[in-house]
Amino acid sequence: MKQNRREFIGTVASAGLLLPFSSSQLSVSQENTQNKFPLRLFSKPIDNYDFDFMCECVERSGLGGFDLTVRPAGKVEPSAVEKDLPPLAEKARKHNLALDMIVTGIVNATDPLAERVLKTAASLGVTHYRLGYFDFDLKAGVWQSLQKYKEDLKGIVDLNRKYKIHGDYQNHAGTRVGGPVWDLYEILKDYTPEHIGCQYDVRHAMVEGANAWIIGMRLMAGFVGSLAVKDFTWMTVSGRPRAITVPLGEGMVDWDLFFRMVKELNIACPVTLHVEYPLLEKDEEKLSLRQQQDIIVRKIKKDTDFLKNYLEKYQLI
Repeated sequence: MKQNRREFIGTVASAGLLLPFSSSQLSVSQENTQNKFPLRLFSKPIDNYDFDFMCECVERSGLGGFDLTVRPAGKVEPSAVEKDLPPLAEKARKHNLALDMIVTGIVNATDPLAERVLKTAASLGVTHYRLGYFDFDLKAGVWQSLQKYKEDLKGIVDLNRKYKIHGDYQNHAGTRVGGPVWDLYEILKDYTPEHIGCQYDVRHAMVEGANAWIIGMRLMAGFVGSLAVKDFTWMTVSGRPRAITVPLGEGMVDWDLFFRMVKELNIACPVTLHVEYPLLEKDEEKLSLRQQQDIIVRKIKKDTDFLKNYLEKYQLI
């Protein structure tokens, strides 16, 4: 359900709820330039809303900016990046929010859209982006697939160097490259972490390695360019185990161990908060936009506060 700002204002006004969004009402993030862990919101869960609505959600939640989807079916389509991304970056600035992280589908520098996306993003102040995913070619072989993708990264690293932007590959549970985490080390180890690295996702690492994830994290520590944060629990769905994303602190991620390791391994990088559980129940989707926003903000802010508390607990901010 796409909503524009005019519809949003009109809806809340007709409901008698239109209030000025002053700085006293919004938790606008005033980030210190020395902050080693700038907090961003992975935009996917609220991409269907108008961007001003999205900005207001992020402001009120106490986050500092966006990790915006610039990929097929994302907030910005790669083919329209030169036209559509600059006005969003300008709107974010007006809301005192950073738009310095994006999520892409880039997997090969030979794709003409890859350079267009990175050139445009870098010109707008984007410093970090997430790559797309590699699939294993089982006919060629697992090891052979890794060698091919290692070679493909050369062109991507060259683009990153050219535009002074950092690319990260997310470890993601499943059978694609990055599921085991160790495979990422193989394709990254010959490159400098200055231009390419890993978006380390503790949720996905724990799903695939309930106990061994800490070994993979130690191995990847030098290549961690960003952290993706979310929680999960196991449920039985149709007779099969399934990892279900839940609010931070309500699942199985060992947050004390995770943040102790972040500190021990001297990891310092942007953090993207992934709120990938339902933000609205079915009946709540019929509420006014202001009511929807209040519910969305309450859930995102709860995760944000949880994350900030752990960063403070381990003296990381």
